[in-house]
Amino acid sequence: MSAYELRKSALVKAATGEKREIEYPRKADGKARYPSEIYGENVFTLKTMAKALPKPIFSSFLKQRRGRQNLDKTTADSIAHAVRVWAMDRGTTHYTHWFQPQTGTTAEKHDAFLSLLSSFTPGGEEVTAIDQFSGSQLLQSEPDASSFPSGGMRTTFEARGYTIWDTSSSMFVQSGPNGTSILYIPSVFISYNGDALDEKTGLLRSNEVLSRAASDLVNLLEPEAHVSHVYTTLGTEQEFFLVDRTMYALRPDLKLTGRTLVGQLPPRHQQLEDHYFGRIPTRVMRAISELELECLKLGIPIKTRHNEVAPAQFEVAPIFEEASVAVDHNLLTMDVLHKVAHRHNLRVLYHEKPFKGVNGSGKHCNWALSTDRGENLLDPTVRPETNFRFVIFLLAVLRALQEHAPLLRVAISSSSNEHRLGAQEAPPAIISAFLGDQLNEVLNAIEENRPIKNFSVPQFQTIKVGGTVLDVKVAALPHITRDLTDRNRTSPFAFTGNKFEFRAVGSKQSPSFPVTVLNCAVTSAINEIVGELRTQMGSKSSPSEEDKLAVIRKYIKLTRDVRFEGDNYSAEWVEEAARRGLPNIKSAPEAFTYLIKDKHMNMLTTDTGIFSQGELMSRYHILNERYAKDIIIEAETLKTIVGQQILPAAFEYRKTLAESAAALKVVGVEAEPEVRILNELTPQVVTLQNRYESLAKAVAKLIDEESEDSNKHAQAAYDNVAPVIAAVRDAADALETSVADKFWPLPKYTELLLTI
Repeated sequence: MSAYELRKSALVKAATGEKREIEYPRKADGKARYPSEIYGENVFTLKTMAKALPKPIFSSFLKQRRGRQNLDKTTADSIAHAVRVWAMDRGTTHYTHWFQPQTGTTAEKHDAFLSLLSSFTPGGEEVTAIDQFSGSQLLQSEPDASSFPSGGMRTTFEARGYTIWDTSSSMFVQSGPNGTSILYIPSVFISYNGDALDEKTGLLRSNEVLSRAASDLVNLLEPEAHVSHVYTTLGTEQEFFLVDRTMYALRPDLKLTGRTLVGQLPPRHQQLEDHYFGRIPTRVMRAISELELECLKLGIPIKTRHNEVAPAQFEVAPIFEEASVAVDHNLLTMDVLHKVAHRHNLRVLYHEKPFKGVNGSGKHCNWALSTDRGENLLDPTVRPETNFRFVIFLLAVLRALQEHAPLLRVAISSSSNEHRLGAQEAPPAIISAFLGDQLNEVLNAIEENRPIKNFSVPQFQTIKVGGTVLDVKVAALPHITRDLTDRNRTSPFAFTGNKFEFRAVGSKQSPSFPVTVLNCAVTSAINEIVGELRTQMGSKSSPSEEDKLAVIRKYIKLTRDVRFEGDNYSAEWVEEAARRGLPNIKSAPEAFTYLIKDKHMNMLTTDTGIFSQGELMSRYHILNERYAKDIIIEAETLKTIVGQQILPAAFEYRKTLAESAAALKVVGVEAEPEVRILNELTPQVVTLQNRYESLAKAVAKLIDEESEDSNKHAQAAYDNVAPVIAAVRDAADALETSVADKFWPLPKYTELLLTI
């Protein structure tokens, strides 16, 4: 079957193939179960654990979970037995320590509960099969540390590493093959020497240091508060594309790199602005509904689903949770969506820019701080101008951005996210904060020691506690509450009512490292502000209102340059940011260098103690190595597609045109139309062939000249190979418009984006 026939067959299958339907869970009386009744049924929650364990054992576990004592063998064995029985009652045969290596995804190794007991008698060995799961098996496992990215920290002959149960995240079961299930144990991953080799260890450490710093600040400002813990909360808006799986199978670039390396936009794509919040296609709705059901069982609180801006692009978003749990749930959601999409003959694409010319995908991380009393420290309340606690925490975040914006740029940098950042669809590489007119006015009024302006416009709105009320001048419609701030979608870091939205995070990356870096930077800023407050208050037991105002005014002035309310896409902002001294880091390899600059390295190592210097250098090398490898894989894939599919298709089309023209001339018919197309086509083929040869030379040189300096190698990939990839693509895309459709070997954008 020719490539054209395969494409058409895939189109027919997409349009007429069998549609998957599932039955929503029902009660015994036939009525549908409420989502709240399904929520968490496959999770070994604290409530489930409390029922399964003796009270002293459960009490001992809670003390360990709060960091007050180590987990003893008796407690570990009791929990292991309880969770094994609970899991096996749900068809579980295997368990796995589920962790987050520095690959951007998760990892797991399955071990069976089945064990054998041997006894020897005069008649020979007798073997008894038992189901067993000990406390030591629960607490840790041993993957090969040398087979994961380690940045030189582990070598082949230093292979030992450990996964350790993260007791702050509940165990859960997921469906396995043939009606069985698997018990998942959320874990961290460390080397034989105790160095973090994963994404989660740093996040957990940063949550703890931020909690201590924020608690100290709250208790200093409000001695009566007695706050003992501050939680980092997170909500991740996950964007993605869904394409037909048969079409996907015919695109080697999507399979190998996650994005299309060639492809022309169809005449209609997103320019009519009718896809965003439009009707979700039926096939996609079935898949997302099944995803939501699976997530409900896993205790993942998916709240929102909708079409995104580009065709075939969608988003799901959860309710906020504690940050480390939210990260686990985001990665689990991505994994579940991958499986569910497969069942519906769809393929989910998490690459930040799978299709050139339409919007890419992000993972907006909505970040806030909450006390153990349930108070959001970033809630402005009714009168933010007198809520000094809110203002000081707001300024701590701004100070973190001002001092360590390059680190946030590092945390979002990858070869894939480079295609999205600053592309008039995602925040640019210049890190600034958007607060909105009213909060800016609050800060300005405090700094200038004057009353705040009234934001009401009497003929359209009136001031209301907690915001304003809009009157839309239609009698049948109710008044609506307006937020204190507008939404600036061009800002990489925007305040959105009672949280900050870190919009620049890439859709396929783990949120762990971006949130870890943010936590560390805010911790450093809080510690600095606490020092200023203590200096200002002198020998007093707590700071006075004047002391607080003096520090607030100082930090309003210090952080003014990092606040920007305008269009972050504009050329004027680039010039203004340069005048303000804000870094404009244009490439990922350049960004990576900031990770090991003294200022930022000292903050992450000495000041906060989140990473050792070795762990940071390891991550630096991993980031650079991954970048270079990604570019090489893209170059080699494009080389194969052009050399083995596109150029041969163009040659075949030229041959057909030439034979047609020759045959027409033989019978005395004018062949000028065929000759004209052939003459227009030939220079395009020559251009593509020349650029293809240049790509082959560039990638071969990059591979041959691999340097011990990983950043130099990544920079060479950015400077010398990525531009050639783009040039080859331009030539191939031009050729796509000239070659007859029946000769084109790959599914086109129309087929990929518009057939679900």
